[in-house]
Amino acid sequence: MRRIDLNCDMGEIPELIANGTQEALMPSLSSVNIACGGHAGDEHTMKSTIEQALRHNVSVGAHPSYPDRANFGRLEFNLPPEIVAETVLEQILRLAEIATQCGTKLTHVKPHGALYNQAARDKDIAKAVASGVAHWSRDVVLFGLAGSPGLESYRARGFTVVAEAFADRRYESDGTLRSRKRENALILDPAEVAHQAVDIAARGVAQTICIHSDTPGAPELAAAVAKALREAGFEVSPVSRVEIPGIEKQSSRISKTR
Repeated sequence: MRRIDLNCDMGEIPELIANGTQEALMPSLSSVNIACGGHAGDEHTMKSTIEQALRHNVSVGAHPSYPDRANFGRLEFNLPPEIVAETVLEQILRLAEIATQCGTKLTHVKPHGALYNQAARDKDIAKAVASGVAHWSRDVVLFGLAGSPGLESYRARGFTVVAEAFADRRYESDGTLRSRKRENALILDPAEVAHQAVDIAARGVAQTICIHSDTPGAPELAAAVAKALREAGFEVSPVSRVEIPGIEKQSSRISKTR
């Protein structure tokens, strides 16, 4: 059976933890990326999210960003590479300590927002992210945008990489994510989200597919995606249990799924 990881960015909005929305997503997922203090997150949200993930047998990873809570990490910065590496390391260490307290380990790292997008296209930023992670551990997987040069930069630093695509986001013709500032950046229809996810998985352009926890109706979207993937013959399985192929074949434009 073919396998695919279904991940979600979490621990970013306390209200989603308090009202049950975040945990309602967990049964559909195989891994979560937890905000660790840069754009969002504190000790309570990190611990709560890890505990929820453990209850549902979901793998946990770090979701570091630029240290910019005011703009939710979505504003690009021009920071020296050593500062980028330092803030990535600090955030991961903070989450890793809480994970250890909860009796688990981090399996992967996925940058957030502007840092994610800059690392996808700028090899120096990607190298800085990889450097920050490497100062903590090389025994984790790095997530990056499918088809982007950033994946090769991560791999060149000795990391296993996972190409990521998005079920609930639209793409531009060049394969980049449509800016959230533009109209129709999000896909909100469960059937359309599920169709895009299955198409991505079937074409093999990514090994992990993301649903955002703050997308309206996220639990319903994630459930529709998980159901559609399984009906299409895929096992939804975390990256820690997935055979990760090389990235040479991961250059197809995701925009074809639109």
